[in-house]
Amino acid sequence: MDIEEVRKITKLARLDLSGPELADMAKQLSAILEYIDQLKQLDTDGVEPLAHPLPIQNVFRTDEPGQSLSVDDALRNAPNRMGDFFGVPAILESEESNH
Repeated sequence: MDIEEVRKITKLARLDLSGPELADMAKQLSAILEYIDQLKQLDTDGVEPLAHPLPIQNVFRTDEPGQSLSVDDALRNAPNRMGDFFGVPAILESEESNH
């Protein structure tokens, strides 16, 4: 993997890496891709897919209704409260601003 490919990837990932960091990342990503190529050579016919290598089971508690916070308690430390809701900045543009 060359530096230009790494630059494209870091731009997509919104990472700001220095020259030496880009070179290190190129080496690391190349090593990962080489390892994946090695894995592709394995014969996996007859191997059942699995999600986890160990036998595991759900360890969560049962979901039972309980006492909820009041609106005032939930919004007590909110930096911006709008009635019974958290106030957040608008992230959508209006159609007028697109013209």
